[in-house]
Amino acid sequence: MFRQGDILLLPITEAAVPKTVDTLPTKPRDARGRLVLALGEATGHAHAIEDDATLYLAPDPMLIGHLRLDVDTRIVHEEHAPIALPKGWYRVIRQREYIPGAVRMVAD
Repeated sequence: MFRQGDILLLPITEAAVPKTVDTLPTKPRDARGRLVLALGEATGHAHAIEDDATLYLAPDPMLIGHLRLDVDTRIVHEEHAPIALPKGWYRVIRQREYIPGAVRMVAD
């Protein structure tokens, strides 16, 4: 399990990847060539991957999607230390926090 700011990356086996993943839209790279997993709401900084990867977007608002890394890489962010990620599949989730009477997404 890997956490960076408001996102959580859970390594999953290929068998755990939804059979319909190829029918989901994929996230395009930004103008800098990065695959942005999420933008920080507070700062606008990006949780991004610069190497070969594909993010299949999920229809569930709490699940960003399924990430396929074709090579060992790292996730970078302007305000967090980079995190090394081995190649493989990941479920990318927006982290949530409990406040009395509600659950809300973590703002980064």
